[in-house]
Amino acid sequence: MKKIAVIGGGASGLVAAIAAARSNPKVQITIYEQKDSVGKKILATGNGRCNLTNKDMKSSYYRSENIPFVEEVLEQFGYEDTIRFFSSLGLMVKERGNYVYPHSDQASTVLELLKLELHRLGIKILTGVQVTDITPISSGFMIKLNTGKQKADAVILACGGKASSKLGSDGSGYTLAKGLGHTMVPVVPALVQLKVRKNPFAKAAGVRTDASVTAICDGKAIASDRGELQLTAYGISGIPVFQISRYVAKALYLKQNAKVKIDFLPEMSENEFLSFLLERKEGREQMTCADYLLGIFHQKLIPRFLEQARIRMHTLVQELSETQFKSLVQAVKQNVVLIDTTNGFDNAQVCAGGISTIELSARTMESRYIKGLYLTGELLDADGICGGYNLQWAWATGYLAGKAAADTQ
Repeated sequence: MKKIAVIGGGASGLVAAIAAARSNPKVQITIYEQKDSVGKKILATGNGRCNLTNKDMKSSYYRSENIPFVEEVLEQFGYEDTIRFFSSLGLMVKERGNYVYPHSDQASTVLELLKLELHRLGIKILTGVQVTDITPISSGFMIKLNTGKQKADAVILACGGKASSKLGSDGSGYTLAKGLGHTMVPVVPALVQLKVRKNPFAKAAGVRTDASVTAICDGKAIASDRGELQLTAYGISGIPVFQISRYVAKALYLKQNAKVKIDFLPEMSENEFLSFLLERKEGREQMTCADYLLGIFHQKLIPRFLEQARIRMHTLVQELSETQFKSLVQAVKQNVVLIDTTNGFDNAQVCAGGISTIELSARTMESRYIKGLYLTGELLDADGICGGYNLQWAWATGYLAGKAAADTQ
């Protein structure tokens, strides 16, 4: 009987095991998970609601040094395939815009249905087991564990990256893959908060506001996003920051200068905002500048903008020159902060970088170097933006690997 070892009980590993068992009921499948239970990271996705996938599924929402690989994977297992797969488990879904969630709004529902299917298919799960080495042998692989050794005919590496190590992704998969001859694109945190040097908004910590953010790396604007910006004591956070964070992290890894330009009023151009401010003067000439800006911005932001524009809080509006108004516009529309570092891997939702996909078949996830070895999920050099794209990548690569491993004689 063919034996398949799935190393890692996360999203891609669980789907790989199910796909393998469904494709070939005669194979014997074992999942090796180093944590005390499988699927811990699934429970944390979507703030506990599990954003399964996204109706707007395009490779342009992914970042990789080999985007054609991503395209080919998604062509084989895309949004509709994910919906069909989870429907076959009994999961009802609902949409929020293009985002897809379980109807129960519980990530635990997704995990429990996966576990029920694993049980139904007779898939063995070993938890608290650490894989320390994998060696190709004449007829498969010898897997060294902290509890002994096991032989397998095929191995699916689904160990995750380095993000959220407390949930199981501690980077050990990279070591195993490199030990089997694979190479890595440098790994940095992605979908992560950014730490600002001499943070000018430290006193505005806790403020959430609509803004546009642009990553400026090595003097070039390379990525932008808009949404709810969160100001923290150490720097900046929120989905738009997450979306650009991988570019900042890569720049910092390369020892490049990294900045983020923040537009706190993206709905207006600079000229429109200047005209608005000048028109707003009428009837407010005797107001202090602090009171004059009330009604436009969060109260904690006003002192920060005035300070950066070098305008005193108690200066009367009638005393402001046009140059000072322009400085205020710059402080609001062109606020540039210097990024010191990102938060670490433990705070990141995913990693940017990973095992080079040039070394894999996009149709099967099989290694081009070692027959019977498959690699999936976050272990690979492909990361998506927020919105269900990283889970889609896990489901897709896991499914393709599991099916291929079971079908191959």
